[in-house]
Amino acid sequence: MKNFALTGAGGYIAPRHLRAIRDTHNNLVAAMDPKDSVGVLDQYSFDVRFFTEFERFDRHLEKLRRAGESKRIHWLSICSPNYLHDAHCRLGLHVGADVICEKPLVINPWNLEPLRELEQETGRKIYTVLQLRVHPKLIALRERLLSEKSDRVHEVELTYITSRGAWYDVSWKGDVSKSGGVPTNIGVHFFDLLMWLFGEVEDTKIHLAAPRRTSGFIAFERAHVKWFLSVEQKDLPFVAEPGKKTTYRSITIDGEEIEFSEGFTDLHTVVYQEILAGRGYGIDAAQPAVELTYRLRTTETTAIDDTAHPLMRR
Repeated sequence: MKNFALTGAGGYIAPRHLRAIRDTHNNLVAAMDPKDSVGVLDQYSFDVRFFTEFERFDRHLEKLRRAGESKRIHWLSICSPNYLHDAHCRLGLHVGADVICEKPLVINPWNLEPLRELEQETGRKIYTVLQLRVHPKLIALRERLLSEKSDRVHEVELTYITSRGAWYDVSWKGDVSKSGGVPTNIGVHFFDLLMWLFGEVEDTKIHLAAPRRTSGFIAFERAHVKWFLSVEQKDLPFVAEPGKKTTYRSITIDGEEIEFSEGFTDLHTVVYQEILAGRGYGIDAAQPAVELTYRLRTTETTAIDDTAHPLMRR
């Protein structure tokens, strides 16, 4: 059993990490979040030391490091806002822990090399959560695509719409400098999936770049992808109601729908199992998607043409 600490305990994604820590039979001993609405911790343990100030959390982890092997933090799980991932990765390495960091690992690609250097200095590793790479149906799809003998370039459409209310714009997620914008905040794992399936990026276009919606085209080695991402309720193909289904995700390859919604929320535990078994994805695996999402949010928009997603032409 290993000791875990966690940052961002009050956030949306934290329960998936808390469940993964429990289900891999490890021990959460400390957590941090500036907000104190973290009663969710009681669902997993009554013995978690909780901090609302990063400095006191840092001091506590250092104290545990000096207390010996049985007390020290072996792993730091990072569920904090995107712009803090870099700093929290550094904290984990400095206190002698390995790190499991939510995607995106960082917002800007130039922050990756210093983390590599710190890994070498400390002898510790940073892993990221690329949960779609461990989905059984997507693994089977990748194996099928890689087994193809032809040089066929597939026609792909990616649509991801997840309704968010007015709070989104006020929160850190609505601030591009803190979240990386829609391509990074809600799209990074899909872009990682596309590269994993279809190879390196050859060309990109942006047809729409708005705070809550973005769309474009990417030419990969083995696919042409029209993509559309949105947090706008009005883009959903059904009427959304609070407390009910508010997300629509679709990937089609040559007109065939790829269904992978089943088990989508349980993949974090599989990611933890893989990481703890020594098969996790590190900085090198995370880098292409970080670079691509940065490229997408800094590319000028172009006129809508036949490479645009269908939702852009309706």
